[in-house]
Amino acid sequence: MEIVEITGKILLTVFLAGLIGAERHVRHKGAGLRTHILVGVGSALIVLTSFHVFDIFKGITVVDPSRMITGIVTGIGFLCAGTIIRGGTNVTGLTTAASLWIVAGIGIAVGVGHYIAALVVSVVVFFVLVGLRTFEKKLSKHFEV
Repeated sequence: MEIVEITGKILLTVFLAGLIGAERHVRHKGAGLRTHILVGVGSALIVLTSFHVFDIFKGITVVDPSRMITGIVTGIGFLCAGTIIRGGTNVTGLTTAASLWIVAGIGIAVGVGHYIAALVVSVVVFFVLVGLRTFEKKLSKHFEV
């Protein structure tokens, strides 16, 4: 893989993860712009490294690049669990945990070259975080008891 392709994948991941992280940052959430970018770029790096290892050992031994992706999903699960806080009957951090999880998925998608899926999911997630917030508030007011 050439340096231009690798750089393009990393920069695309920075942009897409940053889009989601920026929304979390504006809402003053614990995991904001930088955290989301780091999770996305880390995921992309692990996928790119996994494919690199696969290329090195192809024909020498059996290597399954998807095993490293599984590790990303498991590791992100622990990171996300740390963002969820329970105080009495209130639970906070679920949306931030979900956004970190999806940013890892976006990094994975970009790393494997599934750009359309990464772009579409990023737009959908941004719409859910920004656009549905107003709808949620109106819905809550309408059904207030």
